[in-house]
Amino acid sequence: MCGLAGVISLNGEPVAPPLLRAMTDAIKHRGPDDEGQWIEGSVGLGHRRLSIIDLSPAGHQPMVSANHRYVLSYNGEIYNFKELRSELEALGYWFRSKTDSEVVLNALDAWGVKALDRFNGMFALALWDRNTKKLLLARDRYGIKPLYYVQQGSIFSFASEQKAILADKRIQRKVDKKALLEYFTFQNIFTDRTLLEDIKLLPSGCFAELDLKLSSPTLKVTQYWDYDFREPAEKADKQEYVEELQRLFKQAVNRQLVTDVELGSYLSGGMDSGSITAVAAQSYPYMKTFTCGFDLHSASGLELGFDERAKSEFMSYHFKTEHYEMVLKAGDMERCLPKLAWHLEEPRVGQSYPNYYVAQLASKFVKVVLSGAGGDELFGGYPWRYYRAVSNSNFDDYIDKYYQFWQRLIPNKEIQKVFSPIWDDVKDVWTRDIFKGVFKHHSEQLYTPEDYINHSLYFEAKTFLSGLLVVEDKLSMAHSLETRLPFLDNDLVDFAMRCPVSLKLNNLSDVMKINENDPGAAGSRHFQRTKDGKQIFRDAMASMLPKNIATAEKQGFSSPDASWFKGESIEFVKTKMMNDNAGVYSFLDKEAVQNLILEHLEGHKNRRLLIWSLLNVEEWNNQFVVS
Repeated sequence: MCGLAGVISLNGEPVAPPLLRAMTDAIKHRGPDDEGQWIEGSVGLGHRRLSIIDLSPAGHQPMVSANHRYVLSYNGEIYNFKELRSELEALGYWFRSKTDSEVVLNALDAWGVKALDRFNGMFALALWDRNTKKLLLARDRYGIKPLYYVQQGSIFSFASEQKAILADKRIQRKVDKKALLEYFTFQNIFTDRTLLEDIKLLPSGCFAELDLKLSSPTLKVTQYWDYDFREPAEKADKQEYVEELQRLFKQAVNRQLVTDVELGSYLSGGMDSGSITAVAAQSYPYMKTFTCGFDLHSASGLELGFDERAKSEFMSYHFKTEHYEMVLKAGDMERCLPKLAWHLEEPRVGQSYPNYYVAQLASKFVKVVLSGAGGDELFGGYPWRYYRAVSNSNFDDYIDKYYQFWQRLIPNKEIQKVFSPIWDDVKDVWTRDIFKGVFKHHSEQLYTPEDYINHSLYFEAKTFLSGLLVVEDKLSMAHSLETRLPFLDNDLVDFAMRCPVSLKLNNLSDVMKINENDPGAAGSRHFQRTKDGKQIFRDAMASMLPKNIATAEKQGFSSPDASWFKGESIEFVKTKMMNDNAGVYSFLDKEAVQNLILEHLEGHKNRRLLIWSLLNVEEWNNQFVVS
């Protein structure tokens, strides 16, 4: 697990070593164990290393191939690297290290971009071909590892984080107003934009090539993999699906236990992290587990159930783990916001500061931690969302219903007023078209409720999960911690995409309206009424988990901010956002935004997601634009 960076002078000027070093220094938290720079004329690749497999100097990067043709800067873990290594050795390749990095390098030499299809793991990489003068950039199937790039004038640069790109003072910092509108609609960015103009995020499941032999080199992006949720042509017996899921899940967890450093697991109290811990603990006796709880003295209503420490402590006892936990209070959000915004670089989905703190806790004891991210998106963990768009007259009707639900921050009717200071710059942005564009490679001929559910699963994997993965990467790597995601194992994902919807959900006709601002309430109320969601995974894990965990309702990892924002943190919110000089009011209408905030502070509406997003964007603006 590492960080990569690079720069190419498209006008042929040589890359300055101090520039490349500044870029890698900006992401030293991603790799405190080693650093390297490789420069040849107008091309420079940099690397920061977090040593996980083969801790020796043989794993140093950038790594040059034995034939001296290729140079690799790579971030990630390929869990099937030993199998691939055996194949490559049979082809005549030899290895000087035991790293997966060298396997990736030789695989790309042997099979070209087809090697990407064979990697089972998480990665972002840059490969320079010294013969053809071509740069290859690539991300893993699911987008677990980020990779940003920018082209301004004769400068082309790329990195694991935007701050490495911005270490080059020639890069102009300008707010992407269209991306800002996109974010304040969905609390996410569905396109390849970032909040800084010209800086793009390479989409998941894509590779990109830059050919320097062309007179005007531009990056060409190609998608090599995509999710494809669909009903199987022939359905097997339910018990066969359950047994196969058990086998694949155990296989996925055990694949990701390979490491030369100490490994632990998050243990939130839910069944996803609990299932991972159950399998991993069989190989790691007294493995370390970590959870984050919340002080609820000032919480109220449904937020009183947000602390899952009792469940995680029980599972720690059950699986005999060495358990560590921490408790967050209202002031902890205020304290960490500057550091969190710096590492996150731009806000994405959810309220992410608890992730920052639990990663900080885990990093004190281990270098690698297992996480349950992906389980809900693959196996239907949010049924109250999908049911909103099951019964439709046509595809556009489905888009209208689902789009309305995913307006998480500012609904369409308020957009023009809120964005009035910059409306002329964003008035041509149709966020419904952006929403529909997520399905650009999918059929609009949908006939059954299962068709629509599978489309919803696709959408959430491409957008919501993608945002969660960016947050997970940034906030774990902020503490030099590698996070592994067993649910995003290739074989397990392939199974999930062909698993019948009827085995994931039981009540396709039971529509229930829930306010997504109350994530704990959403899962709890829906499950209590329907006992629905992730049915096959519950069945598969029933023999491995305590009964009260396997049958428990869905509960999101969320702090009681709705209470804190109008209680202990109210002065913080007022100081930041009721301040007429706040930076966000260069883009957003001050009166309109402050009225929305007051609706929450006075108890009329729950706008916790909007307030959190405003606080984040304000801090982001101060650090990345104004500074």
